Amino acid sequence: MSAKTTGACRPALSTAQSADRGAVRTTTDTDHLAGAGDPAGSLGPVRGVLFDMDGLLLDSETLSLDAFALAVRDFGHDIPASIARRMIGLPGDACIALVLETCGRSFPVEALFAAQARHMSDLVEAGRLVLKNGVLPLLDALDARKTKRAIATSSGRARTLAHLDHVGIRARFDAIVTRDDVTRGKPDPEPYLRAADAIGVPPAECLALEDSHNGARAAHAAGIRVIVVPDLMEPDEEIRAKAHAIMHDLHEVREFLDRSPG
Repeated sequence: MSAKTTGACRPALSTAQSADRGAVRTTTDTDHLAGAGDPAGSLGPVRGVLFDMDGLLLDSETLSLDAFALAVRDFGHDIPASIARRMIGLPGDACIALVLETCGRSFPVEALFAAQARHMSDLVEAGRLVLKNGVLPLLDALDARKTKRAIATSSGRARTLAHLDHVGIRARFDAIVTRDDVTRGKPDPEPYLRAADAIGVPPAECLALEDSHNGARAAHAAGIRVIVVPDLMEPDEEIRAKAHAIMHDLHEVREFLDRSPG
């Protein structure tokens, strides 16, 4: 059903009816070949690496969807899973606009997202926020290469710093660009352009690491090569065309960079 014709949110679905919201993306053995030839050999020098945060560094997208589902349940309604998934990689203002478009202008969207934030905090405090596979070995490898790195995230600064502190990696980055630091969030290129500028590396000499479609669009629009490591979103034809490569996890990214010019 089109968001424009939904009119109002439906009554809440049961847990079983909405269980598909957390399906995790799996890749095939050939997914890393986004283009012809050896992707590592064609990459060129990488002097800076720009990381997305949610779904790329932190296993937080599923938590966010769970928190959102709990918040929607608090209001006795349901927002379709397809709408919730469209929020992945979007800044908060765009998520608010999407909910209002789906549920109507009178829907208490600010209260909904406040409830989501409370549920997310509870999930984090319960120990469910963890690093994605391969984060620490990749950061160690970048240390060894003396490669500058930054985060470009759609999350706000307070949440970003709290979550990075929770998993103990905040100090591993030279710069952190959040939604609060830009005028336009992803898929606009501004977050990635600011992140490249913050570490003093031209966009053409940076590599972006992303899990979401909007993040990949943002990096590509900034003129930055992007490797997509899918989390909850399957890369479609557009994203495959924009990506330098698509990889299973950050271990594969580390091995890829080991074969690439420094």
